[in-house]
Amino acid sequence: MTHSSVSGPAWRALFPFFVAAVLAAGCGSQASTSTPWIVKHKSPCGRIHAGSASYSHVIWLWMENQSYNTVTDSRSAPFLVSLERQCGLATNYHSITHPSLPNYIAGTSGVGRDGLTRFASDCSPSANCSTPVQSIFAQASSWGAYEEAMPRPCDRGDAGLYAVRHNPPAYYRQLAKECVWSDVPMDRLDAALARNSLPAFSFITPNLCHDSHDCTVSSADDWLAREIKEIVQSRTYQAAHTVVFITYDEGPGDTPANCMAHPHSSSCHVATVVVSPSTPQRTRSAERFNHYSLLRTTEDLLGLRHLRMATRARSMSSAFGL
Repeated sequence: MTHSSVSGPAWRALFPFFVAAVLAAGCGSQASTSTPWIVKHKSPCGRIHAGSASYSHVIWLWMENQSYNTVTDSRSAPFLVSLERQCGLATNYHSITHPSLPNYIAGTSGVGRDGLTRFASDCSPSANCSTPVQSIFAQASSWGAYEEAMPRPCDRGDAGLYAVRHNPPAYYRQLAKECVWSDVPMDRLDAALARNSLPAFSFITPNLCHDSHDCTVSSADDWLAREIKEIVQSRTYQAAHTVVFITYDEGPGDTPANCMAHPHSSSCHVATVVVSPSTPQRTRSAERFNHYSLLRTTEDLLGLRHLRMATRARSMSSAFGL
């Protein structure tokens, strides 16, 4: 993404550590030609009354392999901590299983654990490692998957820091025809935000370093700061049409396999941050949520029917003023 350096007391009041994170990451040196929305309003959240928004865009940004306690209130994640305090944090949110891929499939399709066994090896897309079921991508009126480090649209093979197992559209047979123009490299997100043409549903996948899978929590936090800054300064977010969910696919470790039956396991307990203009600042919810809850909430926001396990999941809308 293209970034601009920002200075001033209002910015520092919003994110005490944000400027340092941006500078450390080597972000742009040119001053912005207009005052960023986030500066004028001081916080991306709590700008309008809960329940008064009409959201037409939902963004998911999935990080990797960190438990709740690793990133919340962590000195290694100053931006994420500041965002938790400015927006909403689900304190009792859990993954579905291990390893990565079945969580991505569960979250985007609502498939239950019995239907996730074929994905338990983190396999690459193939006849035996794909599914004909409907997903949130096929449900939405428009969708985009923005994959950092993906060499070409809808790439079905690992390449460098790109891991196909973190790219769920590649596994849905229903998406085969549209995948090549909707499952695209990360730089396409810049254009969508700039043109105010963000799809109804967006799925953002950082590369293996920036999602904290292979690199430090601190490195991932620097990247996250840059991306969220771009999103909340976009016209669609300023107009109160966009909700952003930041979550982690799973905690570290390979067990337990059934996270829904082990809510106290640190390898299943992950942080999820909700960013929206109507989410009151410093919102905390201890309700028990999981990736099926995220799917149900998104379907509710976009006016879609509930898929499979999402029908029984608890919505996050009321808890976070959506």
